[in-house]
Amino acid sequence: MNRAFSRKKDKTWMHTPEALSKHYIPYNAKFLGSTEVEQPKGTEVVRDAVRKLKFARHIKKSEGQKIPKVELQISIYGVKILEPKTKEVQHNCQLHRISFCADDKTDKRIFTFICKDSESNKHLCYVFDSEKCAEEITLTIGQAFDLAYRKFLESGGKDVETRKQIAGLQKRSSRNSRCWIQDLETENMELKNKVQDLENRLRITQVSTSPAGSVMPKSPSTDIFDMIPFSPVSHQSPISTRNGTQPPPVPSRSAEIKRDLFGAEPFDPFNCGAGDFPPDIQSKLDEMQEGFKMGLTLEGTVFCLDPLDSRC
Repeated sequence: MNRAFSRKKDKTWMHTPEALSKHYIPYNAKFLGSTEVEQPKGTEVVRDAVRKLKFARHIKKSEGQKIPKVELQISIYGVKILEPKTKEVQHNCQLHRISFCADDKTDKRIFTFICKDSESNKHLCYVFDSEKCAEEITLTIGQAFDLAYRKFLESGGKDVETRKQIAGLQKRSSRNSRCWIQDLETENMELKNKVQDLENRLRITQVSTSPAGSVMPKSPSTDIFDMIPFSPVSHQSPISTRNGTQPPPVPSRSAEIKRDLFGAEPFDPFNCGAGDFPPDIQSKLDEMQEGFKMGLTLEGTVFCLDPLDSRC
C-alpha cells in the first residue's frame, strides 16, 4: 500500500483510534472541484491539478458564482463528501482507493488527495480550500490510513478483501437490476407490437369475409332535437333514435275531402261527375270527347269553364 504522505515514526496523532474506527471526524471546507490526472501520485501532478482548478474557480467567481461548501467525514473506511445542509453524499472515496494526500506548502488553505474512481477506473484529484484546517485534515486522513493499515495486518488482509467483495457484489447487483429493468421494457414493447399486429390481422379478416357489394347499414342521422329528418320516399320502419326511444308515429292522412277557408270543396275538373256542370258546359265537354274519339284536334280553339268570359 502506498503511503500517501511523509511522516515521522514518533508522530503523535490528533484523534483517538476509536473516533476514526467506530465513528468519523467531520470537517467543513470549500470544494474547488475534481479533475482527472494521469498519475496516481506525485507532487507535480497535484500542483498542476490545483493550478487548473484554481483558474476555473476564478472564472466562475468573476461570473458571480460562489465556491460551494461541503462537509468531509473521515474514517478508516474512507472520505465522504456531503452537502452540509441536506447531508446528501456527493462523493464517497473509499480509503483503499486513495493513493495520494497532501496540503499545499505555498498556500496553507489548500489540501488535496487523489482517488481512483470505482466506475471509470480513472484517477481523480479532489481539491479543497480550508482557511484553518487544511494541514489538520491532511493529518487526519493520514491517521485513518495508519489505523486501516494496522487493522489490515491484524486481520491478515481478510477485512479489506471482504470489503472489496461486498463492493463488487453491490456494483454487480446494481448492474443486474438495470439489465432486468431493460429486459422488462423490451418485453413490454414486444407484447404491444404483437397485440397491434393481431388487431390489424383481425381487421383484414373481417373486410375479406364480408360479401362483395354489401354495405353496412348506417343508422339514420338525427338533427339537434334527436329527430330523424323527414323524407317523402322513406318507408316507415321502426328505427330507434340515438337515445334508444322510438320516434312518434306519423299521423295518417285523413280520407276526408279538404275544404278551403270558406268551407267550400276545391274544384277538380278531372274528378267531376256528369251532374257537376251546367248543361251548356256539359254539352261542350261531350263534343270534345266525341272529337277526341274521331281524331280531331283543338288547335286555335279557346276553351274555358267561365261562362262570363268573352272567349268562351
